[in-house]
Amino acid sequence: MDYITYAVPFFLLALLVELAYGIAIKKNTYRLNDAIGNLFMGTLRTANKLIIIGAAGYVFYLAETKFSLWRLDAESPITWVFAFIIYDFFYYWFHRISHERQIFWASHVAHHQSEDYNLSTALRQTGTGAFVSWVFYIPMFLIGIPSYVFISVASLNLIYQFWVHSEHIPKLGWYENYFVTASNHRVHHAQNDQYIDKNYGGVFIIWDRMFGTHKIEDENEPCIYGIRGTLNTFNPVWANLHIYVKIIKEMFLSRKWKDKLYAPFARTGWIPKSFPTQVNKDEFNPQAFRKYDPEIKKEYKLYALFQYLFITYIFLAFIQSDYLNYFELWITITMMTFTMYCTSMCLDGKNGLKAEVVRLTLCLIIASYAYVEASLSLIAVSVFIYSLANLLFIIYLNRPQEIFSSN
Repeated sequence: MDYITYAVPFFLLALLVELAYGIAIKKNTYRLNDAIGNLFMGTLRTANKLIIIGAAGYVFYLAETKFSLWRLDAESPITWVFAFIIYDFFYYWFHRISHERQIFWASHVAHHQSEDYNLSTALRQTGTGAFVSWVFYIPMFLIGIPSYVFISVASLNLIYQFWVHSEHIPKLGWYENYFVTASNHRVHHAQNDQYIDKNYGGVFIIWDRMFGTHKIEDENEPCIYGIRGTLNTFNPVWANLHIYVKIIKEMFLSRKWKDKLYAPFARTGWIPKSFPTQVNKDEFNPQAFRKYDPEIKKEYKLYALFQYLFITYIFLAFIQSDYLNYFELWITITMMTFTMYCTSMCLDGKNGLKAEVVRLTLCLIIASYAYVEASLSLIAVSVFIYSLANLLFIIYLNRPQEIFSSN
């Protein structure tokens, strides 16, 4: 059983509690633009999983039914404990390689782009991870872990990792020596020289201690979050694709075949020697570091929040509930992604009026199609009302200012 679906309401409630607590103690760790960017990425990841038809399920099926050495008893507590521990072991190596090799970093980097550290950061997930992560878990099926148990412990592992994304939780004494905590996971998300590429465990920190990647948080050096080679945008599409674009450029533009073929498997930060132009290596200067935080009007921030709330409504009411067929699912998720892109332009302080006009036109076309289909009348009404609200907001923002000025 996948427990994540049941945990999502508690995740969102915990975000609100953390936000309120931070404000109350005058140590708020949230910014609206960054938090919405994180939540967009989480929604996009979950939606993408519903439309990606990959080889993972079939390979797992073959490994479990044709090639497993034996089959463990799914009813035995020993099987569950063993599966939970061994899953975290394979997760450690998947996580570590995701930081060390470009093709895996390309999918994992999205989780590390946030320059804030709070519970919304935990929900910032990659939209492309499903293409590569599953390879690391094939051995679990070969040694007889039942698929039901695998799905369950995988979701429990991910749920555990949620709470450690917080700046408000201090070190936890002896617990730090055996389990992943907020303190040692803050180290993992930091880009400081002494912290980078450390603490890969999901639940157990013992793997890091065993394989030399453990680092204790230094109270004299605060963690600085984010990635080297800053993204400088809240665009979720570019956030998911920018490392892939880098790899493709290296493969096509490098003059030597050795560099072309090596590019996907090179260590992160690698620069091909035969690249035709000079590429500066990403350096980290803690004194010069500034969070990406464009100044925009409060109205635009409220507009962005409205977009997130509507996307969440569409996701819960129509996508996660199996309300749509496969074609309609593709269309809906594509429009959700386009809406996120347009909203990111707003959060980046860019003029996205033309993109918004195109988006609302497409929304009205989709609503008209949905109105014709009797089974989609609810989504038609929802999108019509939503489009009208967007249109009124755009008219308000582009009103002649002098009409409203006082004499």
